[in-house]
Amino acid sequence: MRALISVSDKTGIVEFAKELVSLGIEIISTGGTYGKLKEAGIPAIEISELTGFPECLDGRVKTLHPTVHAGLLAMRSNPSHMKQIADLGIETIDMVVVNLYPFKATILKENVTRAEAVENIDIGGPTMLRSAAKNYQDVAVVVDPRDYEKVLTELKENKEVSLDTKFYLMQKVFMHTSSYDTMIADYLKRERNDKELPETLTMTFEKVQDMRYGENPHQAAAFYREIGNKKGSITDAVQLHGKELSFNNINDTNGALELLKEFTEPTVVACKHGNPCGVGSADNIYDAWKKAFEADKTSIFGGIVVINREVTLAMAEEMKNIFLEVVVAPSYEKAALEVLTVKKNIRLLQLKDIEVPQQEDAYDLKKVNGGLIVQTIDSKLYNEEELIVVTDRAPSAKEMEDLKFAWRVVKFVKSNGIAIAKDKQTLGIGPGQVNRIWATQQSVEHANELIGEGVTRGAVLASDAFFPFDDCVEAAHKAGITAIIQPGGANRDEDSIKKCNEYGIAMIFTGMRHFKH
Repeated sequence: MRALISVSDKTGIVEFAKELVSLGIEIISTGGTYGKLKEAGIPAIEISELTGFPECLDGRVKTLHPTVHAGLLAMRSNPSHMKQIADLGIETIDMVVVNLYPFKATILKENVTRAEAVENIDIGGPTMLRSAAKNYQDVAVVVDPRDYEKVLTELKENKEVSLDTKFYLMQKVFMHTSSYDTMIADYLKRERNDKELPETLTMTFEKVQDMRYGENPHQAAAFYREIGNKKGSITDAVQLHGKELSFNNINDTNGALELLKEFTEPTVVACKHGNPCGVGSADNIYDAWKKAFEADKTSIFGGIVVINREVTLAMAEEMKNIFLEVVVAPSYEKAALEVLTVKKNIRLLQLKDIEVPQQEDAYDLKKVNGGLIVQTIDSKLYNEEELIVVTDRAPSAKEMEDLKFAWRVVKFVKSNGIAIAKDKQTLGIGPGQVNRIWATQQSVEHANELIGEGVTRGAVLASDAFFPFDDCVEAAHKAGITAIIQPGGANRDEDSIKKCNEYGIAMIFTGMRHFKH
């Protein structure tokens, strides 16, 4: 048997090659791998000795040769193939151990140039992998160092690698080369600043962890991350305490973080089942925490809390008395961390770049049966110059501040969504209703029930999409709402405007909706 070894990731390769030699397998190698094997005293044939052709073009051409690929692709069960390579003086190669140039590591480096990235696009490696994998019945092809032990075990026990294992290794090859090519295509798209949705969509992700289960215990699940510098995302967070994040933890935390990124002032977002349940902004982070907590002391139980300032001891002393699933912050006071880590089940995450927004050309993906729907993320809030006061009364400066606060919140409430706020604190949130009047009524009822009767008097209301009828204005008036922000654009807008004027409610149209389905 002969094995061709050429690896960029040299983890375990010396030990693996030694074992192959001890089993009587002849080693062929190239470049840096050949040098490392020779240095370790492992006998190996250099590729140019096999091909009779010297490496050239700074190593760009070394394995692209008929002697290599005929030796890989010849089907041992095909007499014609075997006669042809015999006539050509070519011997078979029975194993390929190859992993590719470190393209990912290259593009993740700070200030990497296009020339550096392109130079780290492997040509010979993928070609050998594909040749060997295509002929998997006869060639064992190993792309992952974690498979070395499996291959050695079978060789020692059976003197060959089983067909089932070869097929498994073949699958891994095409997953590996597919991911590699996708990384290159994605890099080139970003390098060209191409914001068009492509004709064919290929994406690659790497597994972070397997999960105990998905949304429900009967569903299998895993967590994957995009390849690249994803500052400010949950994939970049460092877990300081607690058990592994669950599927629902990650989904809910991501939604909370998206909302938090809309704010620059000290802000706390509490989230439950993908919807905000309490949001507060203030001059200091403790007061912001108090607002978020007091907005809905019931729903925060078992929820997610994300914070854009350091967690203080005063906050931690109050948090420890609540069952929280996850807390995310850029940092924690040492004393705060000591208090919170007493709680065994709370998951504490540190996300230093918590304020960094998503890239505007990032994709939002939704899987549907048999396909995928893709859009760019909802990266806008409103255009300041397009805000229009449509009522006789304009909002006061205080109302305007609260309207903009409520608009940030309702953007991340499941449609139909309503958010009521006052003094930069949410009072009532009505998420995911099948009609807008129910969402409005729910938000008012929640505010009165959870905070106190009449709390909505003097508050403002935000709606993620237009009012189809004036019934929402009627409900707002009964609750004491004094100002409304909504996209506008309904056929019956004039009815809502007239009703607002009748009750002295100020209303603003944004001209931009924020459906979240």
